Amino acid sequence: MGMSGGVDSSVAALLLRDSGEALSGLFMQNWADDGSGDCRAEDDRRDAVAVSGRLGLPIHFRDFSGEYWAGVFEHFVAEYAAGRTPNPDVLCNREIKFKHFLDAAQQLGARYIATGHYARVDQAPDGRFRLLRALDRGKDQSYFLHQLGQAQLSATKFPLGELLKRDVREMARMAALPTAAKKDSTGICFIGERDFREFLSRYLPAKQGEIRTPDGRVVGTHAGVFYFTLGQREGLNIGGVRGFEPAPWYVIGKNVASNVLYVDQGSDSPWLHSQRLRSESAHWIAGAPPAARFACTAQTRYRQADQDCEVTVLDDGTLDVVFREPQRAVTPGQSLVLYDGEVCLGGAVIATTDAPACDRPLSSPSILTASS
Repeated sequence: MGMSGGVDSSVAALLLRDSGEALSGLFMQNWADDGSGDCRAEDDRRDAVAVSGRLGLPIHFRDFSGEYWAGVFEHFVAEYAAGRTPNPDVLCNREIKFKHFLDAAQQLGARYIATGHYARVDQAPDGRFRLLRALDRGKDQSYFLHQLGQAQLSATKFPLGELLKRDVREMARMAALPTAAKKDSTGICFIGERDFREFLSRYLPAKQGEIRTPDGRVVGTHAGVFYFTLGQREGLNIGGVRGFEPAPWYVIGKNVASNVLYVDQGSDSPWLHSQRLRSESAHWIAGAPPAARFACTAQTRYRQADQDCEVTVLDDGTLDVVFREPQRAVTPGQSLVLYDGEVCLGGAVIATTDAPACDRPLSSPSILTASS
């Protein structure tokens, strides 16, 4: 059992123990903390030990900080340096929790690993394993798990998949677990809660540049385009009026080469909307796509409502995706995750979209259209 020191993994361990499973815990250290920010790694370690003691479970410890740096964090920084917005939780699950943790558990003699993720696994009639959404749709984490494959799913249990979060909290309270009232973690995967801009500046030094509107008007300055993402409103420190009402500014694009950040007023800006995207090479949980061309639903960000789309699998394994309705702030570097009802099919990193290019007139072809 991956013991994170949080309430979810604590209750997952409780459920497995009470079901009669031969069980032990494993705490992963995945970030070599530099003492800055609220990393909480030592607090989490103490809580994992306390819960294991309460449940009468042996617990093991492994340091994967080197693997995390090479397999997750270097990619994370490189993506920001390229002007994209990565999702480290997706890569962290693939590279650490369901690779190095799985390997370590098997070396200790385990047949299965388990985590506190809100998701489900079942086996289809054809024998293949499927990743399903959690019963608690508000907590469902299948989006972050879409890079898993048959080898991982066949060796994984998600004890919380059929539970609601409020029931998990109540189970922890009834069992007097030390983590019953502990708040959920929210920061970057394994790095913790800290000032993100200050943290990223340690690896990507700030470089002041201009903030421009799509017509080239300079409306402010920024400390570095790396620190902003599409659709972002906070942290721009510029005012403005559209008509007679104050209209907030939103990030609509960025040019890393020229260090220019582009903004427009209003959350409904046409520069933020797209209806088509091209992805990087896709990963399929079943091992292959359901067809060369098929309809399904998709999410381009966590907790987004299902969006109807049509997917074409190209010869190089990348995807051409057309949505039924225009989508707001579809962001290169983030994950496109595909679903057939409750079943997660897989997904891919978003490469580009047909949103208007913010350094050209609105009627100009998009980058995607021009390259198609």
